[in-house]
Amino acid sequence: AMDETPVKAGTQGNGKMKTGYFWPVYGERDEIVFPFFPTRSARCVQESLGPAPPEGAVLISDGYSAYARYAETLGLTHAQCWTHARRPFVRAQPVEPEAAAQALDAIGELYAVEAQIREQGLAGEAKRRYRMERAKPVVDRFFAWVDAQLHAGAFLPTNPLTQALGYVRERQAGLSVYLTDPEVPIDTNHLERALRVIPMGRKNGLFAWTEVGAKAVGILQSLLVTCRLQDVNPYDYLVDVLQRISQHPA
Repeated sequence: AMDETPVKAGTQGNGKMKTGYFWPVYGERDEIVFPFFPTRSARCVQESLGPAPPEGAVLISDGYSAYARYAETLGLTHAQCWTHARRPFVRAQPVEPEAAAQALDAIGELYAVEAQIREQGLAGEAKRRYRMERAKPVVDRFFAWVDAQLHAGAFLPTNPLTQALGYVRERQAGLSVYLTDPEVPIDTNHLERALRVIPMGRKNGLFAWTEVGAKAVGILQSLLVTCRLQDVNPYDYLVDVLQRISQHPA
């Protein structure tokens, strides 16, 4: 899973701070790394993930086009996040409450299926079958409803509901990946929980005075957050590593 989040890092004169980005990557073994880049350019995705991802790998992300381009270029399976698909309908609720509610109810059904999977402790093939039996019909009905709404043309292109409908229809294939692959989560919420340290840093530390400092923050948070994900006390980890590092083979 991959995302990007802004951070003030480095000065650009007159005391103003530049905006850089952490591009957190969450790995399949519950590990995370926070590479820092001064831009939000699509090249940051390739520099982070590399030119040759492992065979059979799946990238799950939000709807930013940089991830889709990377996946398409390398023939990588690209899954999309249902939480990000849900948010435009939430924004559309004040304008089109009835139609938005229908979409949110359907997405709620998908999350109810995921809750049942967790309660039953399903994994592997059993999890895939359960999703195909319970979630796939909901997904099929949802996208049929999306097509019908767009075909009716009842809303202006600038209408928030039209934009929400367009967002999900454009990403239908990616939003369906999780149905057939039990290792793929329904969303990137696990990544968003892990990267909360960055928004907290924006409120507490406010900024990194230099881009080198921002890179150091990314390295330290990669270690600290991965420790927490592995249920390891970060203090114990750092004491152990720093005591041994000078004698450890290069």
